[in-house]
Amino acid sequence: MPDPTTELSPAPIGAVSQWLTSQGFDHQPLPADHLGVEIIGVEPLFLPVVAAALKASGFDYLQCQGGYDEGPGGRLVSFYHLVKLAAALEQGPSPSKPPEEVRLKVFLERTSALTIPTLYGLFRGADWQERETFDMFGITYSGHPHPKRLLMPEDWKGYPLRKDYVQPDFYEMQDAY
Repeated sequence: MPDPTTELSPAPIGAVSQWLTSQGFDHQPLPADHLGVEIIGVEPLFLPVVAAALKASGFDYLQCQGGYDEGPGGRLVSFYHLVKLAAALEQGPSPSKPPEEVRLKVFLERTSALTIPTLYGLFRGADWQERETFDMFGITYSGHPHPKRLLMPEDWKGYPLRKDYVQPDFYEMQDAY
């Protein structure tokens, strides 16, 4: 356990975070991932506005959306990996200069409403990805056009990838026809 008297150094401010700050967007810079990709924490209500601003600035491709559980007593997280794909295609293939990327993370307390506005209107690729995150973690995406389970049966109880999920003894198949 870390010493509570030790202060954590703040995450270095990346280029995307600096741009968001200059534009007046509320966010939290987080430490970059193991590949050096900038990570930005966003409040649920501000997610569509920040994502729209990033899309307008060139982050035009939602490469991945998903979720994870931080563990017992921890939060649930919905993440988005955005890429400047059109700009990368214009410059041509260059292994020395990969496309610009940024990750957005929305942290939700498990005791609060697990609801985030959908990004389906901005990125159509969010459709099944948000549905899968709902199905496995119970995070609801308000405004999603198809808010129903994708992988589990409609009447399934619970969310299988949450760390507090209790596996049922059995599941009785319903008549699917």
